[in-house]
Amino acid sequence: MNIALWTVAGLLAAVYLLGGVFKVVAPKERIAATGAAGRWVEDFSAGGVKAIGAVEVLAAVGLLLPAALGIAPVFVPLAAVGLVLLMAGAAAVRLRRREYRLVAVDAAYILLAVFVAWGRFGPEPFLN
Repeated sequence: MNIALWTVAGLLAAVYLLGGVFKVVAPKERIAATGAAGRWVEDFSAGGVKAIGAVEVLAAVGLLLPAALGIAPVFVPLAAVGLVLLMAGAAAVRLRRREYRLVAVDAAYILLAVFVAWGRFGPEPFLN
């Protein structure tokens, strides 16, 4: 179970680190030009998109570093809960925009983050 939790947390961290950095450094127009998955930025200001990217980067760091360094590992499941909330907001935006296929992707990320939160709060917590 511990290996599965580390694996899922690592994959989530990689996805959110890359996506978050892209949102922070790329102009809003470039994100929108990536296709259907990027058109949500039309509903947000440039600063809002960068803020979402910053939250994603912080969540990615929070999924791995606290446990890897042994400093306040309780932040790992808290970061996972934060991702659940972030992706619930993303799914709400997608539903409002009638982007139903992309809601399934958001739901998959939610389930993965719920798994990490459940596992680290419950059966496989980090013990100091």
